[in-house]
Parts: sequence; structure tokens; C-alpha cells
Amino acid sequence: MQPQPQPPSEGEFVGRGRQRGAPIVPQEISVGFQELSLADRGGRRRDFYDLGVNTRQAIEHVKESKTGTSGTTIRLSTNHFRLTSRPQWALYQYHIDYNPQMEARRLRSALLFQHEEIIGRTHAFDGTILFLPKKLQNKVTEVFSQTRNGENVKITITLTNELPPTSPTCLQFYNIIFRRLAFYFTILIFLTGKQIGSTLGYMKSQFLLMIWPGFTTSILQYETNIMLCTDVSHKVLRSETVWDFMYNLYKQVEEQRFRETCAKELIGLIVLTKYNNKTYRVDDIDWDSNPKCTFKKADGSEISFVDYYKMQYNQEITDLNQPVLVSQPKRRRGPGMPGPAVLIPELCYLTGLTDKMRSDFNVMKDLAVHTRLTPEQRQCEVGRLIDYIHRDDNVQKELRDWGLNFDSNLLSFTARVVQAEKIHQAGKVFDYNPQFADWSKETRGAPLISVKPLDNWLLIYTRRNYDAANALVQNLFKVTPAMGIQMNKAIMIEVDDRTEAYLRVLQQKVTSDTQIVVCILSSNRKDKYDAIKKYLCTDCPTPSQCVIARTLSKPQSVMAIATKIALQMNCKMGGELWSVEIPLKQVMIVGIDCYHDTTAGRRSIAGFVASLNQGMTRWFSRCVFQDRGQELVDGLKVCLQAALRSWFSCNNHMPSRIIVYRDGVGDGQLKTLVNYEVPQFLDCLKSVGKDYNPRLTVIVVKKRVNTRFFAQAGGRLQNPPPGTVIDVEVTRPEWYDFFIVSQAVRSGSVSPTHYNVIYDNSALKPDHMQRLTYKLCHMYYNWPGVIRVPAPCQYAHKLAFLVGQSIHREPNLSLSDRLYYL
Repeated sequence: MQPQPQPPSEGEFVGRGRQRGAPIVPQEISVGFQELSLADRGGRRRDFYDLGVNTRQAIEHVKESKTGTSGTTIRLSTNHFRLTSRPQWALYQYHIDYNPQMEARRLRSALLFQHEEIIGRTHAFDGTILFLPKKLQNKVTEVFSQTRNGENVKITITLTNELPPTSPTCLQFYNIIFRRLAFYFTILIFLTGKQIGSTLGYMKSQFLLMIWPGFTTSILQYETNIMLCTDVSHKVLRSETVWDFMYNLYKQVEEQRFRETCAKELIGLIVLTKYNNKTYRVDDIDWDSNPKCTFKKADGSEISFVDYYKMQYNQEITDLNQPVLVSQPKRRRGPGMPGPAVLIPELCYLTGLTDKMRSDFNVMKDLAVHTRLTPEQRQCEVGRLIDYIHRDDNVQKELRDWGLNFDSNLLSFTARVVQAEKIHQAGKVFDYNPQFADWSKETRGAPLISVKPLDNWLLIYTRRNYDAANALVQNLFKVTPAMGIQMNKAIMIEVDDRTEAYLRVLQQKVTSDTQIVVCILSSNRKDKYDAIKKYLCTDCPTPSQCVIARTLSKPQSVMAIATKIALQMNCKMGGELWSVEIPLKQVMIVGIDCYHDTTAGRRSIAGFVASLNQGMTRWFSRCVFQDRGQELVDGLKVCLQAALRSWFSCNNHMPSRIIVYRDGVGDGQLKTLVNYEVPQFLDCLKSVGKDYNPRLTVIVVKKRVNTRFFAQAGGRLQNPPPGTVIDVEVTRPEWYDFFIVSQAVRSGSVSPTHYNVIYDNSALKPDHMQRLTYKLCHMYYNWPGVIRVPAPCQYAHKLAFLVGQSIHREPNLSLSDRLYYL
């Protein structure tokens, strides 16, 4: 294992450049873009694996049109810019061979670019593949170069492909150019001290944080145009090094648990190195190595880590006994697969936020000021990037050489706002204020659809929390009558403030007649919460509600808190709170999401949730454990078959339609989803019976999108209202897709949700699919308002999160018809 050294200059390469593990650190942006890489972009390349997946062509009823018509029109702008001059050339792809073989990419580039009189100055090379806007005279061109030590090298340039400017590879190529431009612009801003929406600087609080601003860019073929989508992004850095963190952790935990706890906290985190500002993922901690250990350099000599970092980066390592971090390289094409990077904790800064920071209201408030840009601020900062691209002479020359030019104005178009829903609750119908998209005030004091009486329930508390426990019971007695809930006094049990004490009481007092257990906790210690949930979800299946004592000590909101707890307790026991009108009959809605468990061997948990009745107020749930890092679900058949049995037992017939909302799908997984998961659903439905042939729809739900929409109102840009549907201009021609802005936000810019219908034989009109999706965003019982995704997706997320974070085992099946995971 070697540290990742800073790459030497061209004159320092000797022999065949055996520099395994040496990354290419971006130098300045030149008009040649000599370091553009298609192969070494890691996760970014996944964005383009989905380009060849055309699902719309197989969906008959939307081949001609996928746009809806219902609702009122609204004029929107978005953070997209049209490509105004489409290249007329083809992109020529060449494969480059070296004889003898050269291993270092920078050396391969230097040797090839000695022949710019043949290949030209406009080119992109990743060490193996060369892209040119012109065709060389011969299909195979041979040239000869010489290394600095006089070794002759034969270079063979072979034409392998001729690509039109609209091909996926060309789009990928354009993206690399613009990502490098955006990165360069960010560096300029950072070095000159210019701020992006006041996001550059230090946070003054208990934690010293630094926010690095930047941009995300992508270029794709949309409905009628190739467009550039760009947005402002931020990276949060912490002032403490990894060694600071490890040292402080050592003082907090027992010595025998230190290594295990340290690995649990650090593995998987991203760190930033002091000496070259590169980010690495921590994959392991090598406790047997330290900075005094040595490694072999490229020339065969040995050097210690402490001497290497002093000589190469002028960095002093003060603690010579600290362990080292190991970061495995990302897979990449081409020769010279690098080995793992060894990192010194003292020289690495932590990035991101800890749970303690997230729970600190002041920290999150400060962060929001810097990172939550209003629509007008976001438009201004995006406009600065585009202005830079249009004003910089070098950038313009490079774009002209490739035949690229983009509009300087945000794309504008007409979208629709669908009608607001009415909330149904025990025979009463409520309207709500669409501006805030919640109905907590309107439905306060109204009876629920169905209630479960609180006849036999436990309330467990510690001695110092007796007053809080007693106040909770008294307040529950005040709020439950209006909801229609009959409540007896709880069986109140006092325990010591230890995990073992809680578990002992649960084992002794919880019986088959216990309806729900409420535990008041003195703090949010994860081990105590996990132990309680694990016992009550697996060993002794009983719905449970954990409440932190300080939550009950806010006098100004005691009734609101008691109301919230009563609602949660009721639906966890099987009650139903509210509904919206669902015109479709005999339809079962399914939600699927995944969670990656970092503690149990990094297994993945898929949460599966399915509706059981017409009103979508009752839900069946199962979870499936998967292999490490696996995203796609393997146990779909088992889950769907169990859900259909539960549906039949509740309705005495099978559903005629099944609509699946599949969340948790990353970039690049769409093709696998189409070819792998959808057939599992179809095979499962065939296995139910020969005469059973329901209509099936599968919709991919994507929350991580860079698209933003802005509405013009009152002479300035604002967030679009909840219920805004976008199915034109910025959707993809090869997909049956649409965006919905369903929720309202109090600060910053609202994020739309992208829906991609990848399979559909239901023949439902686009209007109906969009309206149903928006209706389901009203049905999440943990929040009396509209949420960002359909309720079954959020339920599946909560289930997978609970199992992955706390239980680490499959919950008892007797709980599968209750929302115990809220």
C-alpha cells in the first residue's frame, strides 16, 4: 500500500512511468483540455448508463403523447439552457496502443501530444481512448515518441468509432467539458474570495465548519433540445482532523470497545487531505501500521510515511503511533490499476455532518442560511456560471472548436397546477391552505376514520422523568376524546436509567394483551433505543412509541405534542387517520425503498409496503435482506405474494391493478431494473393463478435531481405551488416521465420529484397517473400535510431505515399489517 503522491511533472517521468496509484490532480484548465477523462470519473459515468434505455416505446398508449391536460396553467422557468448551435461534425473515437507499454497516464498523454501537428490541439484523451472532432487521414496511424531517458515508443492510433453529435457518448463527452469548466470556475471563486450566495466562509458556532461552494452540471437530450442543466452545490468541511476525532472518541468509550466503535464511526466517511485537497472514502483502518512504516517508491527505494509527507508536501506528522486509514481506489479502465491509498489521520479533515451537529438547532440554522438559496439567489448564481462561460475567451474558443454554444437565458415554458385535494376524516371533508400544504389546524379536534381503544398499555419511565410521564398521560386524556379514542390509564412502571432495566421490565410486563408500549427516554442514546425496538419488533412483537423526555418539557406546545403522539400510537396499533378520494377501484399500491446497513456487514435492506384497502389507509409491510451494497431487490416474489394474500383476506378478491412506486434507484440502474425487477413482478403474478392477470404499472421515483423550477409572481421568482406538474420540455423523449412539486418549503428552493413510468399495461391516461401520484403524497400518517414522495415510498423508507439502523433482523410477521415503524 502506498500513499497517493502528487504526480510529478512531465520531466520527472523515467522508463515506462510505473506510477501505479498516482492520481491525476487537475492542473489549470487549458484550451487543449489535455486531462479530460471519460474513464476516470467514478460514479459520474453512471449518469449515462441510463441513456440507452428506451421504455416509452413499449408503452402503447403514450407513444404519441405523454402530457396531461388537467389543472390550471402556470409559467415556469428552470435551471436549463438550450444548446443553440448543435455540432455538425461527428466525434471520432480512436484507440491508442503503446509499444513498449506505458503505464502512467500522464506519460501516455505527454508522448501522444508530441504529435499535435497530426491530431490537432482540440482533443480529449483518457490514457486509452482519444476523441477528435476531425478524422485522421488513415484508419491506422503510427507515430514514434521518445521518453526523457531516451526510450523509443511506438504509438498506434486506430479509428474505432464515428459518433453523431447526439449519441450518448457525445453527450457524456460534453458533460466532462462542462464539469471541468464548472470546477475551474469554482476554484476561481475560491481563490479570489468571491462568494456564492454568501456560502463561502466559516461558521461561528460550537462546531467550526467551512462550506465550499460549487456547481453541478449535466448535458442531456430532452424533449426537443439538448440542454445544459446546472445548479449550485455545497460541500461541508469540518475543522477537526480524523486524528482529533479518534482521540476524542478514545476518551469517551471503553478501551476494549474503542477500535470497534472507531471503525463503525469512520468507515464509509469521506475525508479531505490537507496536502492536495483531494477527497477519499475511508474503507478500512490499519491498526498494525503507523507513520513510521515504510513503502517502496517507484524507483525501488524505501521511505517512511513521515519522511515522505515531509519531503513531498512539507507536512509534519506529530503523532508517530497513530494508525493509518486505507482507501480503496475506484474501478477504472485502462492499464495500471492503482493500489489502495494509505492516509494519515492527522492529515485528513472530516467532511459532512455528525448526528450531534444535525441535532444542534443553531448549527442547522446557520447552515440553512448559507446553503438554502431562494429561487432568486439560485437563478443569480447559476447565471454567473453561464456569464463566465460566455465571457471567458479561452472557454469560448474551446467551445467553438467543439462546435458548442448555449443560450444565456433560463428556459421558460408552461406547466400545470392540479386541483388541491380534500381531506376526508370520519365523514367530514376539509379543505386546506395550499400555500402551506398541511391540514394540522383544519382537522384538529375532528374524529379519526377508525380508532383503536387504549385499554391495556404500558408507560415506562425513569424516576427523574416521573413528572413528564404523568403530564403525558394527563394531556393524552385531554386530546384523545375529540379523536374518538377511548383511553384507560396506563400501567406506569418506573425503571433505572439503564438499557438492561428497560429490557428486564419489557420481558416481565409485556403480554399478548399489551396493545402498545410507550417508553420515555432521558436522552437519544442509540443503543438504548435500538435494544427496545429490537426486542419489541422481533422477540415480543408489540407496537411501541419512544419519546425523549425533553420533548415533553416544552410548555408552549404540550397539547400539540400530545396530539402527535396520540395519532402515532393510534396508527401503530392499526387505526386509520385520514384519506383522500381515490377514484380507481381494486387497485393495490406498492412502495419499495432500500437502506444500506453499515453495521451488519454492510447488508442492504429493502422495505416493501403495499396497500390493503380502497382508501389506502391500511398497509402491509415486509423487508428483505440483501447482499452487501446491493440496491435491486431479490425477494420481490416473496413480498408480493404475501401482500396479495393479505389483500385477499381483507377484500375477498384480488386487485385488478397493481401500481409499484420504486424508490432508491441510483443512476445507471434503470436498465437492470427494467430487465430484472419487472420480470420478477410479472413472473410472480403468473404464479398466482392462470386466470389472474392484473394490470401492472412500475414507476421509478427519484428525489436526487438537480432540476429546479421557478414561478414568476409579484415581479420576482418564487417556488411553484404544491401540485405543479411538469411533463414537457425538461422530460426525456425516450421515457414516460414527469416531475411533480408536491410539498411546500418555508425557506430555500423547493425540490421536485421525478417519476419515470418504466412499465405500464394499465392504459391509464397520463392525467390519471399524475393525479394518483399527487394524491398519494397526502397519505403519510407521520405528517398532516403533503410530502415529497408518495406515502408508500416513505413508509418503505421508514421500515428499511428502522431495520437497518436499529433492528438488523427481519421484524416479526405478526406486525406486518401495522405501521409500527413510524
